[in-house]
Amino acid sequence: MMGIKKKADRTQIEMLSLDDLVPKNHLVRKIDAAIDLSFIYDEVKDLYKPYGRESIDPVVLIKIVMIQYLFGIRSMRQTLKEIEVNFAYRWYLGYNMHEQLPHFSTFSKNYSRRFKDSDLFETIFARILCEVNKYGFIDDENIFIDGTHIKANANTHKYRNEVIEESARVYEKSLKEEINKDRELHNKKPLKERETSEELKKTLK
Repeated sequence: MMGIKKKADRTQIEMLSLDDLVPKNHLVRKIDAAIDLSFIYDEVKDLYKPYGRESIDPVVLIKIVMIQYLFGIRSMRQTLKEIEVNFAYRWYLGYNMHEQLPHFSTFSKNYSRRFKDSDLFETIFARILCEVNKYGFIDDENIFIDGTHIKANANTHKYRNEVIEESARVYEKSLKEEINKDRELHNKKPLKERETSEELKKTLK
């Protein structure tokens, strides 16, 4: 006998918290429990003025980047669109179901103003990815370099970290390209390329 699903009342009000809507074994829960990102505040504090309009929380900015990287979302614009409707992503960022998320232009401005003249973003991101890798949260299918899957699971820990470091560099390059396209549309100068500093090279040693 063929079953026909009766549509639920989509206007029905239910008493649920955001936490109730995130599966207990979801990757964001595991990362949230294992990886402490509070170090970011000390790393970036000199990039912010003590007055003026409040920026995106720098930890939230990095978490948005992590969501794009770890879940293989093709662009930052698409990432922000998916966060709007994904309860697990909102939970990880600390945004409730009705809270307005940053627009792409806001994300772009925050990244450009804080990180355009240094490799601090890349250094922080690579450090976090190595922590995520240490706990086994990075699937080899998520490691890309120049659009190519890199299989690193059979190699040494040091080599795998080097691959992840390079992946972080390539990710930031891709992010800059997306931001520069938006800047071009708004008649703004593109972000400049820069050399990798010794600080980043020391990160994964």
